[in-house]
Amino acid sequence: MTAKFDLIVIGGGSGGIAAARRASEYGARVLLAEYGPLGGTCVNVGCVPKKVMWTTSQINETLDLAGSYGFDIERRGFDWSLIKQSRDVYVRRLNGIYGRNLDHSGVTLVRGKASFRSAKRIGVNGDEYLGDHILIAVGGRPSVPDIPGASLGITSDGFFELEKQPENILIIGAGYIATEFAGLLHGLGSKVTMLLRKDRLLRTFDHDIHQKVMEDMRASGIGLLTDVDLQSLTDENHTLGYRDSGGAGKDGYDCIIWAVGRHPNLAGLNLGAAGVETDRRGFVPVDDFQNTPVPGIYAVGDVTPRAQLTPVAIAAGRRLSDRLFNNQPDSRLDYENIPTVIFSHPPVGTVGLSEADALERYGESEIRIYRNTFVDMRFAIGEHKPRTLVKLVVQGRNEKVVGCHVAGHAADEMIQGFAVAMKMGATKEDFDRTVAIHPTAAEELVTLR
Repeated sequence: MTAKFDLIVIGGGSGGIAAARRASEYGARVLLAEYGPLGGTCVNVGCVPKKVMWTTSQINETLDLAGSYGFDIERRGFDWSLIKQSRDVYVRRLNGIYGRNLDHSGVTLVRGKASFRSAKRIGVNGDEYLGDHILIAVGGRPSVPDIPGASLGITSDGFFELEKQPENILIIGAGYIATEFAGLLHGLGSKVTMLLRKDRLLRTFDHDIHQKVMEDMRASGIGLLTDVDLQSLTDENHTLGYRDSGGAGKDGYDCIIWAVGRHPNLAGLNLGAAGVETDRRGFVPVDDFQNTPVPGIYAVGDVTPRAQLTPVAIAAGRRLSDRLFNNQPDSRLDYENIPTVIFSHPPVGTVGLSEADALERYGESEIRIYRNTFVDMRFAIGEHKPRTLVKLVVQGRNEKVVGCHVAGHAADEMIQGFAVAMKMGATKEDFDRTVAIHPTAAEELVTLR
């Protein structure tokens, strides 16, 4: 006998769980299928354990400042194994919380690898389940290029399995993950070199952001190898290395990390049986309401080509359940002005359009830029004085704020409030009328001239 459900969710990550619980709380009969630990990439090998390691690195950098504030501290080293153990315990606790939340919401959890049998039917562990609606929320996996020696490098998943801190690391990539790993590892005392295929980090962000981050990383001692046509990884004389198209390269690394992007985790899902086709990059295409071209099949999260952020997947999943099971036919996620943070060194907070994107959308005559750099008071009495960058991109005669960008200490915390203002349509005048909180770094965004 085939069990029937109102909604079947394939994938127990943040987006899938959010959609499943919301639908079940509306009275829908919901099945969720997951073969791995609950919580998906974010909880297990993504933002949560990454933030633990970034915080660890930030604490070490705070200790570096202690002398300037009058503290006489004896440094006795850093125990990588201790923080890994504590981090893993924390992640397992979150796995348990996700499971209990599913149970409390009345969601049926099936452990195993799901695959489509038809557009309305899936199989898990030899059993079949029928669903009026099926949501694909299987997330993504790290990509590794097909070059000689590629297996000598680890991915972000492998990073969280490391039992020992690497001493000399090569990180290949230029995006979020590469930049974050480079900063936190360097902050913990590792020697770090980044290898970039092109000329800069964080290419999709505002040009002032990637320029600021690269300058600060170089100044801190992180090596940046740009415009490298990577051809292979090597293992010679018990050390790792790389070679470019001209045969040049370098050895001596004890760890190489691939951070060159992610791809949808669709292996074994048998999308063809459901009639679902992927786009040219391998993602499941969806419209503004998370519908795939096949009626009754939906997708959220990193398996789609939309903004690949955990809160986006959660919001999209919840709004989908609102629409399907709570009589909200117009419910959908607005993908405009989604804030994001890069936990780099320095951290970056950004929402809205970059200067280049604003110019392309509105034209030069419609755009004005407000920008400043300053030394945060945190560093004012120390020897090291990094500068924080704040930048507003405004549009039109009323100077509507269409882009807000911060790079510097506490950027990760301050951007959330400004994202609310932008979502409400704030103008530069609204920012100017807001009384500054002094002394803070955030006040610079409401005092720009």
